[in-house]
Amino acid sequence: MNEITIIKPDDWHLHFRDQDMLLETVSATARCFARAVVMPNLVPPVTTAALALSYKERILAARPEGSSFTPIMTIYLTDKTSVQDIKDAKAAGVLAAKMYPAGATTNSDSGVNSLESLYPVFEALADNDMLLLIHGEVTQKHIDIFDREKEFIDQHMVKIVDRVPNLKIVFEHITTKDAADFVLSARDGVAATITPQHLLLNRNDMLDGGMRPHNYCLPVLKRSTHQAALRAVVKSGSPKFFLGTDSAPHTKDRKESDCGCAGCYSAWSALELYTQVFDELDALDKLEGFTSFHGADFYGLPRNTESVTLIRKSWEVPGNITLPNGELIVPFFAGKEVAWKLK
Repeated sequence: MNEITIIKPDDWHLHFRDQDMLLETVSATARCFARAVVMPNLVPPVTTAALALSYKERILAARPEGSSFTPIMTIYLTDKTSVQDIKDAKAAGVLAAKMYPAGATTNSDSGVNSLESLYPVFEALADNDMLLLIHGEVTQKHIDIFDREKEFIDQHMVKIVDRVPNLKIVFEHITTKDAADFVLSARDGVAATITPQHLLLNRNDMLDGGMRPHNYCLPVLKRSTHQAALRAVVKSGSPKFFLGTDSAPHTKDRKESDCGCAGCYSAWSALELYTQVFDELDALDKLEGFTSFHGADFYGLPRNTESVTLIRKSWEVPGNITLPNGELIVPFFAGKEVAWKLK
């Protein structure tokens, strides 16, 4: 097969950042995605309905002319989030809340320290038909960074799923066989997003031959056995797994510093790279479900009707992208060949 047409996909997890960077990130995503769930970890974070609506307006203002791209807004949970905050968010059309354990990743310092205190908020999310999106890692420094996702499952995720049985939960950007197995065996209403980097790479791609800062993300890349498990679940066609790029731009100097930022800016190549993965797995018949159907169905939103076509054509991801202010971003897979291209 040298050409494939699918219903236009959605990105169920990405970071646009803010201000001038929106002129780059929004158009890069709108080129191939109809909708995207926008992460709220700005500085300061998007913690209320009013802040979410303001951010949405800035995103819409950055859309390319004629684009119908639609951002799906979220709010950021903190130890101070109230049940009323959830009700207000629902009234404003916000579909989900994002929970970061404090300190787990970029701009998560204002995140949650006490999960136990948030159960009334989780109940409010369920009562208002909103989703809980979870960055599933513990942050205890004595726990090995490669084990933090599994520890989160054991310490917290099992309890959340059991104690709020009518809450829809997305286990974001899973990276391990443990997480894939947990989602597969979990009750209805539990799903997961998977990024292109965790399907394409493992920790050797970050560490072998020297540190590769542009492959550094959180949750961090894991062993090849975990990569293989993620590839197996997307090949299976299970509706519990769907596209979420976690596209996360940082300027080149921040990625290549003595304490580099976590995140891969994949918007420039994500759909093409997912297609490449499914092609490698001899599973192109499962691509449309993963990219275009499973996420919409889980969120309870209508599937898109427009279609996109990808062709088997080699092209090279640019080495740098210049922002409006002159700063550079190195995109994910920079300088490498991709086997499929959006027509």
